[in-house]
Amino acid sequence: MNYQSGDEFLQDMPLLLAGPILQHIDPESVTVWVALKMPCQVELKVYDTTNDGTVLGNSLLEGRRSTVALGKWLHVVAVTTQSIGRNFLESDRIYAYDLQFTNDNSEQTLQQALQSNRFPTVDISYFAHQKPTFVLPPSCVEDLRIVHGSCRKPHGHGFDALPVLDCLIESTANQPRKRPHQLFLTGDQIYGDDVAEPLLWISTILGDALLGWEERLPVTQKQPTDVAYYTPKQLPPGQRANVATHQAGFTAGLHNKVDKVTSHLLSLGEYYASYLLVWSPVCWPVTFPKGKERMGTRKASQRWDRQVREMQQFIHTLWKVRRAIANIPMYSIFDDHDVSDDWNLNQAWCLRVLGQPLGQRTVQNALLAYAVFQGWGNTPEKFAKGESGEKLLAAAQDWSASQGTDSAADNAIARYVGMPAINPHTNLPEFIEDGSVFVLKRHPEALTWYYTIRSSCHEVIVLDTRTWRGYPADKKTTAPPMLLCPQAFQHQLSLPLQQTSEIPVTFLIAPTNLFGLKVIDWIHHWELRRDKVFATDVGDAWNIHSEALARFIITLFEQRQQVIVLSGDIHYSSVIRLSYADTSSDFAAKSVLVQLTASALKNEETITRILHTRLKEWLLPEKIRYWIGWSHPPDMVEKTARHSHDVSAKHLVTLHSQPPREPDWNCALEWIPRQKTYVSYFGANVPWLITAKQKAKNDKWRWLQRLMFWKSPWFQDGREVVGFNNLAFVHFELTPSNSYKVIQDLYWFSSWYPTQIVYSRYESELVPNHSLFKS
Repeated sequence: MNYQSGDEFLQDMPLLLAGPILQHIDPESVTVWVALKMPCQVELKVYDTTNDGTVLGNSLLEGRRSTVALGKWLHVVAVTTQSIGRNFLESDRIYAYDLQFTNDNSEQTLQQALQSNRFPTVDISYFAHQKPTFVLPPSCVEDLRIVHGSCRKPHGHGFDALPVLDCLIESTANQPRKRPHQLFLTGDQIYGDDVAEPLLWISTILGDALLGWEERLPVTQKQPTDVAYYTPKQLPPGQRANVATHQAGFTAGLHNKVDKVTSHLLSLGEYYASYLLVWSPVCWPVTFPKGKERMGTRKASQRWDRQVREMQQFIHTLWKVRRAIANIPMYSIFDDHDVSDDWNLNQAWCLRVLGQPLGQRTVQNALLAYAVFQGWGNTPEKFAKGESGEKLLAAAQDWSASQGTDSAADNAIARYVGMPAINPHTNLPEFIEDGSVFVLKRHPEALTWYYTIRSSCHEVIVLDTRTWRGYPADKKTTAPPMLLCPQAFQHQLSLPLQQTSEIPVTFLIAPTNLFGLKVIDWIHHWELRRDKVFATDVGDAWNIHSEALARFIITLFEQRQQVIVLSGDIHYSSVIRLSYADTSSDFAAKSVLVQLTASALKNEETITRILHTRLKEWLLPEKIRYWIGWSHPPDMVEKTARHSHDVSAKHLVTLHSQPPREPDWNCALEWIPRQKTYVSYFGANVPWLITAKQKAKNDKWRWLQRLMFWKSPWFQDGREVVGFNNLAFVHFELTPSNSYKVIQDLYWFSSWYPTQIVYSRYESELVPNHSLFKS
């Protein structure tokens, strides 16, 4: 099979290039997303089951929708069911679904659409009937199971942790109260920057083939003789640093990090291809060219071959990822790498990137790909007839049909994905005022990426902290922003919280951490003083902008006393508990926020592996931290070891409130300790993880593991974070005091026996720690 000839390669592919992916579900509707190589009408049927999911029953919900032609070989649809009569889905029951594909009077079943000569058998179900299944969230909080994770880079170090989800579902597939109910991906599902050279090679060829045409990427002509555009193939792997940094303005390559942008995604086809490649094994080539055939130097050749090995391991377990996300509702939100590193980090980034034609085009391409591959399934109602999403899909079809020449379609895409207006005189993005900050100006019909999910036992409020940032109007353009501007606080937090108050558990999805390691805070403040804000993502941390964090805490605790935050982004996992006390109640703690962090799915680093060990707690242990705060206007300040635990420390009050005012509230932050590591009941020795050849090699050198002190279970049992690739499994227990305890089990691959899945448990009661406020 010749991967270089895209058309020939795709002709040999099965009808289904990616999917089915189960997305938004509720008692009245089910949404399933698929990517096909041919236009089809897709019919979705949802069935009741009996005998613990083994026997199909009656059809309860049905829906059909035609695919959207994103390119010659790429036709995508998220089909949503409507109820038949008054059939509604219930908790604690297993349901199955099936798909039928109709094209030019020919029909294919789901199994037929999955198969080809290269893929003669595809396992997409956990039952003999071979239908994907799912369950709705349960009626009791004690039975609720949530899975989350972030940051999945195909060539990142270590094994991909997302296939562990397949193990979790498989082991409980016939138990509706024990199998995972929802999956939340909290950012960096793909990487627009920091792309492996072999991955860009694939993405470019596949992307152009999917579209059936080559995109003309605009560049700035400084001289009349300069080229007006590049095609993706004219910007080969390893040679995009100058264009990405100076023509598109991206900051990922600044501060001696040029390797991050040498293979940056730019074209629409490349972003489309990246999604197909991270969710399905179908479009990957059987073999890769050798580094010496593609690269000009020995070092570059070795890097290519190393990245190929990493991706081959990634591909080896993709079948488990594909099966898992067909059998659990998957919800997502973007972070920065889904577009490019530091996306909308501060006002300077917006002016630098969105003020250049290639920067605008690339961001728009990334947002369109996100809308079609993720946003559609998250909020299918926004893509219904007459809505902005449907108009976006029509514009995307027109843009592709014109081979990228229809300016009206281009403008429509920009409008509906929320690209900011560009000032015709300055060619810079326009901002509008929102209180004391500037916000990117967008069209009123632009899609919004935040949303809320509710069941009888929980609610999930998913935030968009990337496109609704507030940039300080009275500070320099590199100043850290409010991650949510005032109007975003109202629409994304206040209104959803006011809609109901009877939900037992409230989850909040915040792609970036509210609180992190103390050493990271030090680094951020140090880099901010040096104005090196693009070096360490200064501005993405909530506590860099104290007024915004204070407003966030106040807004939450005005409506809820118990909040669980799910976040990722930082390549390590942990659990933190924040106890909150209102000064009007004699400092009696009354509210609690528990932050559950899970990262990375596949992007562990040397520093995170060190943080994972006991060395971190020996050298830099995380201590209890205290803040005092004011509500009008919102602000907060951390108390250091020099300050008394008396929250009315006079010098703090005088410094942070003029005229001096007593604080309205205080809060205390503690790190929940990581418990001893255990081997998972399904992970003693997993045969699917590596090839037989790799296993033989591992077994040969297994005796050496015992001589490596730093790989021993004892040394790896740090008390604060999990720094290896991991996946989080969240569940609850009812305590004797009739309150809930939230438990986060983090699954990762042991260092002492790499084909072993282990887990580290964190437990935190959903009540504030009153002892932290005692004198």
